[in-house]
Amino acid sequence: MTEYQLQNPPTDGITSVHFSPNNQSQFLIASSWDCSVRLYDVNQHAFRHMYKHAGPALDCCFPDPSRALSGGLDRILKMYDFNTQKETLMGYHDNAIRCVHYSPEINMIITGSWDASIKFWDSRVPNCLGSCSLPDKIYTLDSVGELLVVGTAQRKVSVWDLRKINSQTPIENRESNLKYQTRCIRCFPNKQGYVLSSIEGRVAVEFFDPNPEIQKKKYAFKCHRSKDNGIENIFPVNAIAFHKQYGTFATGGSDAFVNMWDGANKKRLCQFHQYPAGITSLAFSSEGNMLAIASSYNYEYGADLQLAPNDVTKNNIFVRRVSDLETKPK
Repeated sequence: MTEYQLQNPPTDGITSVHFSPNNQSQFLIASSWDCSVRLYDVNQHAFRHMYKHAGPALDCCFPDPSRALSGGLDRILKMYDFNTQKETLMGYHDNAIRCVHYSPEINMIITGSWDASIKFWDSRVPNCLGSCSLPDKIYTLDSVGELLVVGTAQRKVSVWDLRKINSQTPIENRESNLKYQTRCIRCFPNKQGYVLSSIEGRVAVEFFDPNPEIQKKKYAFKCHRSKDNGIENIFPVNAIAFHKQYGTFATGGSDAFVNMWDGANKKRLCQFHQYPAGITSLAFSSEGNMLAIASSYNYEYGADLQLAPNDVTKNNIFVRRVSDLETKPK
């Protein structure tokens, strides 16, 4: 079987899925608007455990195979130990926590909030190591090596050095090359740059090196669009996930499709079948042989579900065993 659904999925929109690290991709966590963070055993296709926030959980990640980190509308950063089933309150933001990220290279937790700040946390004990203010609310962030890339409202992008978290000044401030709101940013595994997606069916491939010759390589492309009776439907690109071994990446859109891309050669490698609802999150296992796909209604058609396509009330997590044919550059 190349693909299966996990049992006991969240009961409201799925905000984030992540595999456990360190070549132990047996476990997957998922955060949701139903206020839960759920743990699944993907080998057994089984639901294992759940803990709750006081409000919708907007993001989650694994700092190590036995613990989860999560945050959301209750403004609290939680760490949960699945072995002892104990939760630790790590700290707060002044508004919803939109992004929860762990940097294995620096061994640090990074949170981004709608309070327009990023905070840095010790992964061992509840201790805020520093905080930086940004001009607008944070929508997305990712790190690679010592570099952190943050996407905010007003299409702003900033690049930070994680070794200098108390400097309060990013290495660089940029503006997105895409005309519409930023939805997701993910860094190349080779540390050369990042991929950014917008709500307007576009993806930009960007490079860190300011050298004009390197900057000439950057480009953007249209995707997650469809033509219907001569009318072009344009969908948000909600999710990006890199295949760490091959450097190719998957995108997921509100059109309910997942595409695999070879960014270096500017090619689409494949498109998977259409899912029941839009794609809200994607994650590759550390070995690169599995892709987790969260399919949930993201209110693209508003609150009146009769305006939306079929099955939007379903929230599903699919785990797909991916082959080299789908993920390896041609």
